[in-house]
Amino acid sequence: MGRMKAAFTAQRSYAASLLVVVVCLVLLAASLPGWGASDQKTLTINATVAAKAKLTLGVAAINFPDADPDSLPSVPATENPVDVNVKAQTGSASTVALTVQANGDLQSGSDTIAISNVSWTATGPGFIAGIMDTVPVSAGSWTGSGSRDGTFSYFLTNSWAYAVGNYTQTVVYTLSAP
Repeated sequence: MGRMKAAFTAQRSYAASLLVVVVCLVLLAASLPGWGASDQKTLTINATVAAKAKLTLGVAAINFPDADPDSLPSVPATENPVDVNVKAQTGSASTVALTVQANGDLQSGSDTIAISNVSWTATGPGFIAGIMDTVPVSAGSWTGSGSRDGTFSYFLTNSWAYAVGNYTQTVVYTLSAP
C-alpha cells in the first residue's frame, strides 16, 4: 500500500506541475501579438495662436491741480501712480512695443502749453520714462509673449508764463505685437 500511495502522490505532483506549466503557457500566449484583437488610431492636435495685444490703463484721465510755480515747479497728477498692464502674444523673439503720442499741445481756447511740459516716470520691467510729444514716444519695450505690469507717474512743468485757463489734450497709447 505504501507503493500505491507513493505512486498516487507522484501523479498528483506531476499533475500539479503540468497544470502550472499549462497556465503559464496560456498567459504567455495571450500576451503575444496576434493572439488577441487590437486596433490603433492616431489623433492630430492643432492649436492656432495669433498675434494679439491688450493694454489696460488704470485711469482714463489725469489732472494737474493749480500750484504756485515757486513752491511746486513740477506738479504731480492727482491720479499718480497710474497702473499699466500690457499683454501680448507674439513670436518668442519678436519685440512688443508701447508708444504714446499726443494729439497736440495742451489747449485752453487759443492759449496753449507745450505738451513737452508733461513728463512721466515709469516702474516695472520694460516700462520707459519719457516726455510727451506729438510724435510717437517709446513708453515700453519687451521681447516675446507675456503679461507685464508697471506704473506711470505724470508731471507738469509749472511756469509763471502760463495763461489762466483749463487746459486739455488727448494722448494715444499704442501697444503693438507683430
